Amino acid sequence: MPTYQRKKHYRKPKSGAQRQSGSQRRSNVPRRETKKQGERIFIYKPDMNVAQVAEAFGLTNAGMIKKLMQLGLMTSINQIIDRDTIEVIALEEGYEVQDEVITDVTRYDEMEIEDDPTDLVKRPPIVTVMGHVDHGKTTLLDTIRQSRVVEGEAGGITQHIGAYQVIRNDQPITFIDTPGHAAFTEMRARGAKVTDICILVVAADDGVMPQTLEALDHAKAAKVPIIVAINKIDKVGSNPERVMTELSEKELIPEAWGGKTPFVPISALKNQGIEELLDVIQLLADIDEFKANPNRLAKGTVIEASLDKGRGPVATLIVETGTLKTGDFIVIGNTYGKVRTMNDDLKKRYTEAKPSQPVEVTGLNEVPQAGDVFMAFEDEKVTRQIALERQSRQREGENKSVKKASLDRMFGDMESSEKELNIIIKGDVQGSIEALRGMLEKIDIAGFHVNVVRSSVGAITENDVTLASASSAIIIGFNVRPTSAVKQFADTEGVEIRLYNIIYRVSEDIEAALKGMLEPTFEEIVTGQAEVRDLFKVSKIGTIAGCYVTDGVVKRDALVRVLREGVVVYEGKLASLKRFKDDAKEVKSGFECGLSIANYNDIKIGDIIEASQMKEVEVD
Repeated sequence: MPTYQRKKHYRKPKSGAQRQSGSQRRSNVPRRETKKQGERIFIYKPDMNVAQVAEAFGLTNAGMIKKLMQLGLMTSINQIIDRDTIEVIALEEGYEVQDEVITDVTRYDEMEIEDDPTDLVKRPPIVTVMGHVDHGKTTLLDTIRQSRVVEGEAGGITQHIGAYQVIRNDQPITFIDTPGHAAFTEMRARGAKVTDICILVVAADDGVMPQTLEALDHAKAAKVPIIVAINKIDKVGSNPERVMTELSEKELIPEAWGGKTPFVPISALKNQGIEELLDVIQLLADIDEFKANPNRLAKGTVIEASLDKGRGPVATLIVETGTLKTGDFIVIGNTYGKVRTMNDDLKKRYTEAKPSQPVEVTGLNEVPQAGDVFMAFEDEKVTRQIALERQSRQREGENKSVKKASLDRMFGDMESSEKELNIIIKGDVQGSIEALRGMLEKIDIAGFHVNVVRSSVGAITENDVTLASASSAIIIGFNVRPTSAVKQFADTEGVEIRLYNIIYRVSEDIEAALKGMLEPTFEEIVTGQAEVRDLFKVSKIGTIAGCYVTDGVVKRDALVRVLREGVVVYEGKLASLKRFKDDAKEVKSGFECGLSIANYNDIKIGDIIEASQMKEVEVD
């Protein structure tokens, strides 16, 4: 049977006298325990404050603060004390410090599972592909999977993490694709935490770049084997030797030079060197012998999560140990559910997922956070209780940490040392939201910093506008759009909505705004919206959408976005605009029209066509 232990600083109790009783485990304050011959034990918990430590040592709060002052620390009774300081005081008071043994099942993400070695069997390796933006990571996976992914990405940059499994020589290999832009540092770090082997992709014509070094740092922190894939060797000006030299300076010595790091020259576009790369992966997997116990309840990590129109909350999971089955009850962070369906990236259905297998699951009651740990349980009541208790803890933490802010406080109170820009983030998938939040919260310009009031998946709603109005926040929409009604409500409430589809532009705009330098030459003006009410297929032309203009005016030369349930599914230009059989320059609100969109035919009845124009802005 598996046992649960704390990951860090765990020391197994030596005797029954050292174990905590049930009442002690439920206490928020560590209790003193008696060891042999009167020796005393201090049970350490993370984030203990002065009052809790004082009670555990049998001291008054004043006495504890006095001791800390003697150590040169000025504290209040609610201030957190680090472990090293506690150990110094414990030595003076005659205590031995031991770490808490986790018994609270609601904290399963802080536990590690120890299985009987006889229960462990070989599992597929989990390989993370990392590297600088546009060095060919997704093209490499694209070639391995023999499918097309790159063409669907905005700006040619991977926007979301994907997990895929391929079979080679009857042996599966799991791949995780991590975005390469600096804005996705948080997502890339999450990818490294669940990996066994890291492929560092470096373009032979570009060499080592800043994000290459960031990816290398994450791989080293994860303490996993690294394979360097020198990509684009088919291009004129490619120089693999340069890449090897630059990385050797970062302690990655090629095997050809007597080191331990495999360097494989490849061309992902031309399908050169791919077989050799897969050979190296399988060789490393055979050497390390990755193992897991499939005969237990599953535990793993959320790679991506989103809200699907027809299926509800959807999450991509990688099973790290155990076997996940349809019908299992799972807890993921603060949400829970019953696994209704499981499928892979090719939409193949599964009834169970073994260790290292990535699957997309449905049946959750809410969209989980990307990077959350999930665990399966046998009892539905247990899963619900765990999720509800976690939600309660989260609400308590939010109530303590949320700061009321206003524009007056941000721009007017110049004497304040802390000035905030409140932001609400809405996006199409959880991974992008997490990356945005991490990126924006790091901005600190001349004392201004960003406070994310809310971040969630889905279209921008009136509730978001109401919250933004109450907290003097602006709304950032990533790959989502507000309806006409929501936009009007925002205008009435004086709430600003900014919309993006390339993530690093958010950071650029916010930083420029805080510096007082946001002076765009052009500004996008939404001119109108039309609802698709009928479709007509015309040979040599494509799909003609029969529309009713619900707001403003749609012009022939307009830029358009196709909105489906508030989410942007396509951006482009109008190919044609007609009133009955005649071409029209514009169609106003209250009239019907027929239109087609250049290079796009996947229009659905009920879609909203949003028309806009770029207007030059005069700069004073």
